[in-house]
Amino acid sequence: MPRHLLVVCSLLVVACANTTPIQPSSASKSQFEGAVFSGQAVTLDKATPGEESYRVFQQAATGFVSLQSVRSGVEELAVAHCDRKGKAMHGLAETAAQPPYILGNFPRVELVFECIAKQSAPSSTVTMGKYERLTALKKLLDSGALTQQEFEREKAKVLSEP
Repeated sequence: MPRHLLVVCSLLVVACANTTPIQPSSASKSQFEGAVFSGQAVTLDKATPGEESYRVFQQAATGFVSLQSVRSGVEELAVAHCDRKGKAMHGLAETAAQPPYILGNFPRVELVFECIAKQSAPSSTVTMGKYERLTALKKLLDSGALTQQEFEREKAKVLSEP
């Protein structure tokens, strides 16, 4: 009986999810830096002069969690951080793990973002920022609605816009 308890406790410790606190990106290092399994980095937008950028990282506890749910969790943390400051979240860069999701390479996402002033008057047409459009494209790719080639073409269009 004690042997089984030891195995269960060991598995629980090994399978813990990991979320780092939100830190200024200038004072923190990427969790993907020096990792055995590197991720795919995507530049979302240019930094706003005079704004401090932040970094947040989250890793799933197992390989059975979708990358999209980890991405959503990171985005929620960033939005909440900026909301507390009375500002809007503006994504600058994202790094995400690539399959296969095996021990040591569970789904994980790192987001570099900044908090910018919210628009004072919402416009009548809803416009999505680059981060939101890229996230929507990635969801379509993950669901199979877009092929990798279609995704790359649309991503290039979004990233080439001013």
